[in-house]
Parts: sequence; C-alpha cells; structure tokens
Amino acid sequence: MCVSDADESYLGFTYEATDFSPAQEYDYIIVGGGTAGCPLAATLSENYSVLLLERGGVPTSDPNISYENRSLNPILTANHDDSPAQNFFSEDGVFNTRARVLGGGSMINFGFYSRADDYFYQNSGIEWDMNAVKSAYEWVENSVVTRTDGLGKWQASIYNAFVEAGVRPDNGFTLDHVQGTKIGGSTFDDSGRRHGAVELLNKANPSTLKVVVHATIDRVIFSTSKTLAAVGVTYHDSKGTHHEVRVKRDGEVILSSGAIGSPQLLLLSGIGPYSSLSSLNIPVVREHPFVGQFMADNPRNGINLLVPVRLDDVGVRVAGITETGPYVESTAVPRVTSIIPFIPFLDLIPPLNLSVVVIGGKVSRPISTGSLNLISSDVTVSPKVRFNYYSHTEDIRQCGNLVEVLRKVLKSEAMEEYEFPGILGPNYFTYIGPSLPEDSSDEESIATFCRLTLSTFWHTHGGCLVNKVVDGRLKVIGVDSIRVVDASTFFSSPGTNPQATVMMLGRYIGEKILNDRSVNAIRY
Repeated sequence: MCVSDADESYLGFTYEATDFSPAQEYDYIIVGGGTAGCPLAATLSENYSVLLLERGGVPTSDPNISYENRSLNPILTANHDDSPAQNFFSEDGVFNTRARVLGGGSMINFGFYSRADDYFYQNSGIEWDMNAVKSAYEWVENSVVTRTDGLGKWQASIYNAFVEAGVRPDNGFTLDHVQGTKIGGSTFDDSGRRHGAVELLNKANPSTLKVVVHATIDRVIFSTSKTLAAVGVTYHDSKGTHHEVRVKRDGEVILSSGAIGSPQLLLLSGIGPYSSLSSLNIPVVREHPFVGQFMADNPRNGINLLVPVRLDDVGVRVAGITETGPYVESTAVPRVTSIIPFIPFLDLIPPLNLSVVVIGGKVSRPISTGSLNLISSDVTVSPKVRFNYYSHTEDIRQCGNLVEVLRKVLKSEAMEEYEFPGILGPNYFTYIGPSLPEDSSDEESIATFCRLTLSTFWHTHGGCLVNKVVDGRLKVIGVDSIRVVDASTFFSSPGTNPQATVMMLGRYIGEKILNDRSVNAIRY
C-alpha cells in the first residue's frame, strides 16, 4: 500500500469565490471542504450536481502543508485571519486549532491513519452497513494511505518500548483498531509528502462538481411554506460580496464544517436553543436545545524529553492501545521554530546532536463534556467553546493509567540509549517541563500532573450528536433537506486518530444518499 505523487487535478474545477458565478440551483450544496466534505462531494458528483463551499484556500498555497518535516508549521503559524489552521483558546484556557483549508484537518495533522474501534460503531447511533463501511475505507485508502516500508530509529524504539511496557500483543502493521502495539498507515508517503482528503476530490466527476474556496457561509436558508426545509445558503467571498445559492427539489444542504463550524452554522441559521438565539436577535427557525451541547475534546497528556541522539524520523507511525484505556503515541519534534505551542514548556531548539521527543497519551473516552455558544451573529467571529476537561474523576483515573504506562516505557531497555550518562550516579532522562509523578499511588500528585500537562489532541467532537440533533442517517431532526456529516455527530472520537473514520464517513453517507435516491427513483 503506497500512494504515488500528490495529484492536484482537482484544481481544474476549483475556483476562487471572487471569480465564481454560481448556478442558481444545485442538487447538493456541501458546506465545508474538509476531511468529510471532500469525499462526500466526490461521491455525490457521480450522479448529481454538487457545489462544495470552503472558507479556506487551496493547500498548494502553503508549502508547510505538503511535507511531514514541516507538519508542525501550520499550527505554529496559525492566526485568526487567513492561515490554513485557525487558532483559538477554549474557555478552559487550552490552546487549540481548527482547519481552514481545502482538505480540512487531514491537511494539517500528523498523518496517522487507523480505522475506528468496535465501541464507536456499536455506540455511535449511526446506521451502519459494515460491508459498506469496509468498502468506503478501502476507497479512501487506495488514494491517500501509505504502508510504511520500515520504521525510523525513534519510531522503532518507541514501538519496542510500548511492547516492553506491557502494551500487548505485538500486532505489527494493521489499519484496524486492536489492543496492543501497532504500526498504522500514514497519509504521508515514504518521501514525506502529504496525501490528504483533498486528493479524494480527484475521484469526482469534474463536469458536475464545482469547488469554491474562500467562500464563507453566513447561514442556511429555510422554507416554511409547507414543511420546514433547507432550500439554500448565503455566503460571502473575500471581498465581502454576498451570494445566494439554492438546492433543487429533492436536493440537500449538507454541513461538513467540523465540530466547531457545523453547530455554529446551525445556531447562526436559527436552529438551536431559543434563549441563546433570541439573546443575539437571531430568528428561531426551530428550537433545538442540544445544538452545541455535549462538546468534547480528548485530553492529551505526556512528557517531553531532551535526548542525546540526533533523530530525523519525525511523524507518527506507531500507536499503543492499552487495556486500561489510554492510547499512546510519540514523535520526535522537527527542528523548527523556538516557540512551539504544540508542546507545553518547550521554548528551545536542541543542539544538532540532541533531539526533543514527545511521548503522549490520549484519554480515549472522556466523560467530561462542555458546550459551544455564539458570542455574535457574525459567522467570522469564533464561538466560545468549553470542554470542561477533567471535570469527571473517571477521566483523571484514565490519565493516571497513562502515567503508569509512561513509567514502564521509561524503564524499558529500548529507552536506555535516550538517557544522559550520569557522572557520579545512574543515567537519567532530561525532561522539558514536568516529570512523571514519583509516587504512582499519590492520587493528588497524579491529578496535578494531568492538569498541568493538559493539552489537546485536536480530536474535537460533539455539538450535533446523533439522536440529539441528527438521526441515524445524520439528517437534522425535524427539518427536511439538511444533514450534518462530520465529527460533530460523534459522541466519542473513533480509534486512536479520527481522520480515517471521518473520510470514510464522507464516502459512506454519499453512497447511502446515492443508493436511497436510486431506490426511490425505481419505486416511483
């Protein structure tokens, strides 16, 4: 499994919003050309006219996106205005980012590709056909996923360290989510070139798909003449000119704007809690109390080490799926800028013969949830989001399990060469930031470590949950002709890293829509 050079033929049907004159109607208008929106648009274009609207630009405009050794740069250069990654702080005070580029989060992440866990399928509320799920994954993987030829020095070391630490069995390479230590797929090929969701647009019918970038959607338009239904959207281009486009009869507006963008757009369009909408003078189209609720972000905790070895294999190829809950991953840090918000406490570039490594864990199923609320009726003003990290003791307990795994990792033979030599005593690890708590039975010190080292895995989900906001086919409950297809519908983050499942979801729902319309056409 190895993809070829990046295919940019999608640029042939991609337009700047300022230069694009939309048709009056399309069968489908997809809001958000991200990790789900790109495969969804490509699939629907097989039989129908599709307009894909993306608020960001094309990834070719930023060389930092394309290469694994620059994979931190989009986060480092994130701003509020026009960067591929838009930065924000949650109300919890944790630095975070959301994608603003064609291809979405798959263009600014660390590339690890792993399918969802059984728990996700069994509890998501989405109506799954597992044969179709498998086919959708394979459709994605044939275009953008590489099976790594061999592990670099650091990834090989951390693989062995996880196994020695008891994260077993030793699974070797697999795309499936299985307990133990595994090598996963990657959306970076062996030359370090990224292949994200944007390349799935190359599978589209170029005569029926129009992709428009720098098109910021203001709101969804609804008709109430008979039943409440979405009939189109309004959007503005980079010059501030507003445009209105509509969907044809039996068409749909589909929100694929991510866990921040999709609930925000529903709220701005008048679907949400009456009290909060009316306080901003937003006309209530339908009261939906759970829009923006049950927001979650998996905590990331871990340690940062300065090691006496030059490491060049940046990126993530290995994951440990523990029996006690957390998922563990590690990466050597690219030798980039001096201030790295990705790593709390890191503010240096190591000398040439030294490197920095991050060994981190993800609380896999946090119970703590929060909410998203508008602070303005202007779509360009980011909503306020609170995740309430570690408000449940069960999440702290799972972080404590992570601490114990990391302690065993550091005691493994595979990690010995990364210690500094002790002149008068034993060899030692050099921490950047907090070290692991000395007493594994001291619950208070573990809780302090978990809160002190808290950061994000960028695996935000919730806000438009199934059976709360959307039904099992991801249609907005009580409103016709509108769906939400992205991680905002997830109550848990699938697998170790969600991008595989989000891309699969776009293809899967697209095929379901095509099949449903085909059956209805035969029936009538």
